[in-house]
Amino acid sequence: MDDRNNNLDELLDYIDPASLTYQEWCGVGMALKDAGYDCSLWDVWSQRDAARYHKGECEKKWRTFAGCEHPVTAGTIVHLALENGYRPPYSNRKESHALNWDDTIWEDYVVTSRKEAQDIPIPEPETWNPALELTRYLETLFEADDFVGYVTETWKNKDGKYVPTSGCCDRTAGQLLEALSQCGEDIGAVFGDYMEAAGAWIRFNPLDGKGGKNENVTEYRFALVESDVLDIERQNGILHEMQLPIACLVYSGGKSLHAIVRVDAPNYEEYRKRVDFLYDVCDKNGLKVDRQNRNPSRLSRMPGVMRNGKKQFLVATNIGLGSWAEWKDYIDSVTDDLPEFESMAEAWEHMPELSPPLIENVLRQGHKMLIAGPSKAGKSYALIEMSIAIAEGRRWLGWQCAKGRVLYVNLELDRASCLHRFRDVYQAMELPAANLQSIDIWNLRGVTEPMDRLAPKLIRRAKKKQYIAVIIDPIYKVITGDENSADQMAHFCNQFDKVCTQLGCAVIYCHHHSKGAQGGKRSMDRASGSGVFARDPDALLDLTELELSEDIRKQETNTAICDACVEQLRQHAPAVLADASPDALLSHVEALKLCQDNLPPAVYEAFLSEIETIKRTVRQRTAWRLDGTLREFPKFEPKNLWFRYPVHVEDTIGVLKDLQSESEMHPYQRGNQKRGAKTKETYAAQKADKKAALLNAFHACNLDGAVTVDDMAEYLGISEKTVRRRVKDCEELIIENNSIQLSKMEKNGGTK
Repeated sequence: MDDRNNNLDELLDYIDPASLTYQEWCGVGMALKDAGYDCSLWDVWSQRDAARYHKGECEKKWRTFAGCEHPVTAGTIVHLALENGYRPPYSNRKESHALNWDDTIWEDYVVTSRKEAQDIPIPEPETWNPALELTRYLETLFEADDFVGYVTETWKNKDGKYVPTSGCCDRTAGQLLEALSQCGEDIGAVFGDYMEAAGAWIRFNPLDGKGGKNENVTEYRFALVESDVLDIERQNGILHEMQLPIACLVYSGGKSLHAIVRVDAPNYEEYRKRVDFLYDVCDKNGLKVDRQNRNPSRLSRMPGVMRNGKKQFLVATNIGLGSWAEWKDYIDSVTDDLPEFESMAEAWEHMPELSPPLIENVLRQGHKMLIAGPSKAGKSYALIEMSIAIAEGRRWLGWQCAKGRVLYVNLELDRASCLHRFRDVYQAMELPAANLQSIDIWNLRGVTEPMDRLAPKLIRRAKKKQYIAVIIDPIYKVITGDENSADQMAHFCNQFDKVCTQLGCAVIYCHHHSKGAQGGKRSMDRASGSGVFARDPDALLDLTELELSEDIRKQETNTAICDACVEQLRQHAPAVLADASPDALLSHVEALKLCQDNLPPAVYEAFLSEIETIKRTVRQRTAWRLDGTLREFPKFEPKNLWFRYPVHVEDTIGVLKDLQSESEMHPYQRGNQKRGAKTKETYAAQKADKKAALLNAFHACNLDGAVTVDDMAEYLGISEKTVRRRVKDCEELIIENNSIQLSKMEKNGGTK
């Protein structure tokens, strides 16, 4: 077969048949047959286990592999290959898929592989000095007062294998080093004679001098890494490539290297965790370790002794990184999930496709957008309008939206209020609810969590929903950390990136303006908190309020009443409507006169009540200017919007185009605007109030017939200067020699 999804013949290169049990070996054969391969491939591969290979056995077993209900599949071979360092090739994004809980994350902690690593030869020492070998070993691993465990005596088990005894553990490293310095090359005089057929062993962690078990270990400094699956040279290459913090590397005199690795664990529990992590990383990098060595009291091969005619010698000391912490940082950094560098030359002729627009000329699918504005701008309503526009494939604030599924994450409203808002907005937008199944709402009021904890849960729930947009309203409910801290907000915004990347959808969210006047600020500087908020999203839309003049309000009221009159005439007097002059229908006075003359009296009376409601509704309207900063598209001309509760309506006529928002005004203009807002009626009312307060204060203080300026100032809580100015403006009172009195006109009853 030419086209094989799993390339099982290549995966077999990662699996050593000598390391498999008989059942595992048979499983490989069954998997190859199930995948359509020939027996010859299994036979050739099996020959790598020369000790157990028998000619003709593969063909004999192959014939017995018949089909069954639960066959052994290619997954068996893939699993074995993964355990021995296989890494599948990188798949592009189009070929990616959501991981299941039991899926293997290929790239995690993979530095090299058994195929990629370079062989590093291990020459025997030119000069053989056993005492010096052991001296270097002890000086590297132990302090002078550490008790050292070692074994030189053995016994044979029933399989004829030499097994170490419990050995000795009551001598310190200092004592052993002193003895070695005086023994010449006769280490048997120090440790006891050993049997060359078996070799000798030593423990790599310090003991308490009372035994050689785990409970006797006093410090959890080192762990043993041993693997006998690969050639010695390849083992050495992988160990070096992984940069393991190896204190001592010992050749066992057999099929393996013994790497004494620094783990520096504070206690036994942490030791087991670190060793498990260490072994997992080794396995993923093609070095299948013997996990029986994970105990801190484990024996390792002693350097400086002979074993079956081969030397057990110290290959190297202090190689790789200097500590567990350094290595852990290294392994985390080199195996991150960041993409590799790309060559522009390679991409030039094969440019990737851009994500399609979600909101035409504003936002692409898979990107982020922030909507910012002050309170009462209707930001939540705008997001609900957007949700509906996406679900129905309609326009939003004049921009066409892509059609698809959308998730609205409600963090602020109770469930009933949120659902009613959606229905109200649907009706106000005058859209048929044709795609309600495309809108999902996640109501989280009262149960929400910070975004760094919420994001994974959102992703898990939404990964199969195929949303093209996730809308989060509002984000202050899920902010993680201080919103004025740039680094904390960068971490917060990264959560939106995770949602975008893992769900392949756009994320849209809203935030409020900072406190105080926004005049003079750029749109990206108005959102509350760190500037990260505004600079992080791919699109920022900002709302600022427009000050409506009384003339515009009158104009809007006139238009609304005229529209209502036209509708009444259309229902009850269509002939009159057809004959009416256009000018008459543009004046609410004349339009109401037409209604009065032509509508049934009962209908007209009911309509008058409706007119009052229309007037109140128009007075409640607010006007807004929407501008923005876009990363992917050219800047758009600011849009002028009416917020006609509960929806925003674009001002297509141009009523609002000449108005200025607070942000567009110079400081002197904002001052003039505030002063100009005070009408003559307002000034008159304020003046009357101040006069009344002044007279009341005078009469309250006039108990003994004399009122001073000081008395009045104290009573009113104002300065003497202010009292004098107000008396001067009050014709009922006068000041003479710091005394306030009634004027002659007031005394004479208001006449001269």
